[in-house]
Amino acid sequence: MTKRIRCIFLPFLALFLTVAAICLPREVNAAESSFSVASKAALSVDFETGKVFYAQDADKPMGIASVTKIIGLYLIEEQVKEGKLSWEDPVTISEDVASLSVAPDLSNVALNAGEQYSVKELFEASFIASGNAAIVALAEKIAGSEPEFVDMMRKKVESWGIKDATLVNASGLNNSYLGENIYPGTDKDDENLMSAKDVAIVARHLLQDFPEALETAKTPTKIFAEGTTSEVEMVNWNWMLPGFLNYKEGVDGLKTGTTDLAGACFVGTMIKDGQRIITVVLNATNHEQDPSARFIETAKLMDYTYANWKKEEVLPAESRLPEMATVKVKDGEELTTKVALKSAVSLWVRNDMDKTQLKVTPHLNKAASSGELQAPVMKGDKLGTAVVTLEQDDLGYLDDTTHESEIIVDQSVAKANFFVLLGRNIKDFFSNLF
Repeated sequence: MTKRIRCIFLPFLALFLTVAAICLPREVNAAESSFSVASKAALSVDFETGKVFYAQDADKPMGIASVTKIIGLYLIEEQVKEGKLSWEDPVTISEDVASLSVAPDLSNVALNAGEQYSVKELFEASFIASGNAAIVALAEKIAGSEPEFVDMMRKKVESWGIKDATLVNASGLNNSYLGENIYPGTDKDDENLMSAKDVAIVARHLLQDFPEALETAKTPTKIFAEGTTSEVEMVNWNWMLPGFLNYKEGVDGLKTGTTDLAGACFVGTMIKDGQRIITVVLNATNHEQDPSARFIETAKLMDYTYANWKKEEVLPAESRLPEMATVKVKDGEELTTKVALKSAVSLWVRNDMDKTQLKVTPHLNKAASSGELQAPVMKGDKLGTAVVTLEQDDLGYLDDTTHESEIIVDQSVAKANFFVLLGRNIKDFFSNLF
């Protein structure tokens, strides 16, 4: 993240530009098709299911700056969980890292060459202060070098289905800041690129697998390397946390990023009424005039999401399938039986959507796919599953998540006795004869 003049009073520079946006209510109705976010890309998703609530150019890779660090932070958490790394392990600072830590105009905590800091201290510096040198020091500790750590980052995001990301360093800086220490085969002006959707996927994995990371993400201020010559107060770049200018109740993360290419970016997360959402704003368009722009746009997007989306039951348990109310039963006392959905189906519904307009797609098992069951059949027998979607919702999910319910037999049918079967066979014989 490119450093602005950093002091405890920095957020107040934007006070008169943002006070109206903070104080006035921002309820936005989904029917207002003109709703948009003042940024190059934006996304809002449900944390639990990955349901997309809003998408604005969300599939196009673009600069993400220090938002990059959430990939590295995930890898660090993973290393600790697997016992390959301890929070108390010492990290010795190399000459290159020490030099990067005092580079003008970059977000950092100063690190002294040859001195040691704990993994935990550098993790917090990377998260809270967006310390570029701190994440590089951790990369060297884990992988031996930053390029090898980048290989780990690439492999990890690919395992999450992200195929179009460009990752060239651990910090998110433009390569021009790294001198000769750039990833082999990359150009001196290369920079990390990901789509808003990709960023949301990474953030969701971090919060799903390591929810404790929020304890660091939501820390407003903390002393780094307390009691040493490197001691300094870190101030969180997330101005939506308590005590900051753009404070919003419920926001407890996640990561900012700023470079000339990426502009002002922010992947945020908020919980309200038990529902957590993840939002992404890339390159807020008014940042040069208003340092709070990324947070103002994030707040608008969060308000829009909570005001316009609600999880609702669209099909109750034991509902009939529109085109499969019954199924044939061979050799049964009855020749058909009713089928139904075993459990209720609930979907996220936007205010302007008709929740009765549903698409129900059955996926039948082998026994039911022929269109005729063999008696006897019992109530509750599974015939397959039905995938249920809203016809008016084309926003989809971050992954291949579907909402489905089992299709079951709703009425038992016993096997017909010998005489009934004989009579049917005779009837069929003469019917076919004539």
